Amino acid sequence: MTSALVVIDVQQDYFPGGAFPLVGPEEAARAAGRVLAAAREAGLVVVHVQHHSLGDVPFLRPGTPGADIHPSLTPGPGEALVVKHAPNSFLGTGLEDLLRERGVEDLVVVGMMTSMCVDSTVRSAAERGFAVTVVADACAAPDLELGGVRVPGDLAHTAFLAALGSGFARVVTSADLVEDLGSKG
Repeated sequence: MTSALVVIDVQQDYFPGGAFPLVGPEEAARAAGRVLAAAREAGLVVVHVQHHSLGDVPFLRPGTPGADIHPSLTPGPGEALVVKHAPNSFLGTGLEDLLRERGVEDLVVVGMMTSMCVDSTVRSAAERGFAVTVVADACAAPDLELGGVRVPGDLAHTAFLAALGSGFARVVTSADLVEDLGSKG
C-alpha cells in the first residue's frame, strides 16, 4: 500500500511577523520537519500544498513573501507542489489525480491551519476513500472567536483534532509517526 505525506500551507504569513500568525507555528513546523525527513527516508510520496488567497483575504496573497512556503519545509527534488485557492486541498486542484496516479491509499497530513485547511482537507480525503493520519503536533491553529466568545488557538486545535479523530482520521504525535516510519524502512 502506497502512502503519501501531504504538507498543507506551511507558509510565512502563519509565523510571527506574518499577516496571520497562528498559535505555535514554529513548534508545529519543527515537528512537520521531522515527519518530512522520516517520510523522505521511508520513500513516501511527498506533496506540498500552497494556498494562494484570492479576493479580499489579507494574507497568503500570491506574489507576497507571506505566501512563500516556510524555508524549513521547502519541496525537495521530485516532490509535487499543488497550489490551491480554497481551504480544501482537493477542491479545484489536481491533488486527487496526482495521488491516484501514484497508487496512494494512505495519507499522512501535517500543516496549517488545523481549524480550516487541515480540517477541510482531511474530511475531504476521508470522503474520497483515503485512510488518513493527522500528526497533531505538526499542525497549528489560530485563536478563534464567535459571538464574543474567544477560543484560544491551542483549544481550537485540540477540538478540531478530537473531531477528526472521532471518525475521519487517526491522530498521532510526530514521535510516534517517525518511529512507525522508521520500523517500516
